[in-house]
Amino acid sequence: MLQALLNSFFGCSHQHTTFPQTRTRKKETYVVCLDCGKEFSYNWQEMRIGEPVPAPAPVVQAQPSFR
Repeated sequence: MLQALLNSFFGCSHQHTTFPQTRTRKKETYVVCLDCGKEFSYNWQEMRIGEPVPAPAPVVQAQPSFR
């Protein structure tokens, strides 16, 4: 509860992350913050978290029209 309140004022510190994972299609390595769910690139050579990965655009499905 206190952590959520602090995150709302100051933002997430991204201290709790997953182990680095690699996407097979794109060959990019990333980690995910376990507190806020944001994805970050990961550099294996420097063993550091990099820039945030942009979120994919949402897929909008057309609604069928019934007449």
